Amino acid sequence: MFERVVNLISAYAIPVLILVIPLYAALKKVKVYEVFCEGAVDGFHTAVRIIPFLVAMLVAIGIFRASGAMDILVKFFSPLTRLFGMPGELLPLALMKSLSGSGANGLLTDALKTYGPDSLIGRMASIMAGSSETTFYVIAVYFGAVGVRKTRHAVPAGLIADVAGILAAVWIAHLMFS
Repeated sequence: MFERVVNLISAYAIPVLILVIPLYAALKKVKVYEVFCEGAVDGFHTAVRIIPFLVAMLVAIGIFRASGAMDILVKFFSPLTRLFGMPGELLPLALMKSLSGSGANGLLTDALKTYGPDSLIGRMASIMAGSSETTFYVIAVYFGAVGVRKTRHAVPAGLIADVAGILAAVWIAHLMFS
């Protein structure tokens, strides 16, 4: 029954949004095209401002992976992850997701090719990829683009949310697929 509801929602969510948003805008007398174009211009300016921060973050991630630090972390923390029901093979994905979305997508693709999309590891990796955020990327790029120097509670809050997403992914995968 749960699976049917999820499939029904996923089949109709985007078409409903595509219809509801313009209808709501028309009821509110919003000039949709003009507002869309203004947003696109603002988005372009933001994209240009974040390029230096994006390049710096991607270089740092590349150095971290190429240095072998990721492999050392996996070997060190793998026994701990098994206590929580997470295979050690997914630790790089869990760690990379906080750093880089594209790096995490590469690790997700590798896990799906190696273990298969219908395996417990494949399903857990898929849930994990969708349930956490690229915390350090967001902080480095977007906070840097607007000139925020003191992140205050953003880093701890983001990391707590990432850990919660990872633990939830492990729990949900075991609950639904074990």
